[in-house]
Amino acid sequence: MFERYAIFYTPTGPLADFGAHWLGWDSARSCAVAHPVIGGIDVADITQTPRKYGLHGTLKAPFHPAEGVDLARLQDGATGFAASQAAFSIGALTLGYDNGFVALRPDTQSAVLLDFAAATVKAFDTFRAPLTDQDIARRRKASLTARQDQQMLDWGYPFIFDDFRFHLTLSSPLPQDAALRLIEVLKPHLANIVPDPVVIDAITLMGQDAQGMFHHMHRYALTG
Repeated sequence: MFERYAIFYTPTGPLADFGAHWLGWDSARSCAVAHPVIGGIDVADITQTPRKYGLHGTLKAPFHPAEGVDLARLQDGATGFAASQAAFSIGALTLGYDNGFVALRPDTQSAVLLDFAAATVKAFDTFRAPLTDQDIARRRKASLTARQDQQMLDWGYPFIFDDFRFHLTLSSPLPQDAALRLIEVLKPHLANIVPDPVVIDAITLMGQDAQGMFHHMHRYALTG
């Protein structure tokens, strides 16, 4: 059994392949992969923070399983949820710098995306163990708003509902000048491999091992 679980959106195809090499971790195949040599950039250094997750968009943030919750129950929950949800487009993704890191983000945060993310948070919360005091203290280091703090206490994660921002993270925290240089280097590599539009057509159940690395357990197609 893994230490923590999460529900992510994980891309497929050329974007997934590039993301695995860029970050140095292929969560679908559960293996480390060599970083690309790009523009004299120290890719290993600037991708250290997001590496363990693989290329992904968070839907239900990593959580410890509640007492009595095993992998079979999570799989049943994911199967049922995916069968109740329809695939949908989120439009184009744009490479940009926000909140201290470089990521691919939707040009617009549509209502359907926000509703889907909220539904995912709620549907999988029954499987989540309560936060520990240490978890709460760690989260509060981020200077949360009152609403975010309450969301963290109620749902295990502060950046949900109206505070949710979908993104595929490509860097560790960077100063602005370094981030802007990185964006210019990455643009030609991503230009022909990022789908337009991006369609959210599945959720992926992820497991975190004892070394902190996340692995694909199963990708569930949205068939509702």
